Amino acid sequence: MKNTLKENRDFRRLYGRGRSAADRHLVVYTLRNRLGTNRLGITVGVKLGCAVQRNRVKRLIREAYRLHQHELKTGMDIVVVARRSAVEAGYADIERAFLRCAEKNGLKPKHSGVKA
Repeated sequence: MKNTLKENRDFRRLYGRGRSAADRHLVVYTLRNRLGTNRLGITVGVKLGCAVQRNRVKRLIREAYRLHQHELKTGMDIVVVARRSAVEAGYADIERAFLRCAEKNGLKPKHSGVKA
């Protein structure tokens, strides 16, 4: 994935000025950028578990984003923060949480036909 958020200042900007939506497994922050393309950042804290568990959660989040990025508005910075319950969640749970939060933040039209 080419368009990722890596800089700490970008994450802080989204936390401070972005819209947020929370679910049991994820919190999603969004803010419009002027790039015409979406950028994704993922945060999985050390408290969630060992590196294997954290990397698994990141892979599930990236896959949910990848499969649904064509449904999302463009020109947005998106930061996904994993919660503790995400470690035990399966892909379907992470995908559902991501779509629900995306809809709450206005990233995704409500009438897209995907069950959230």
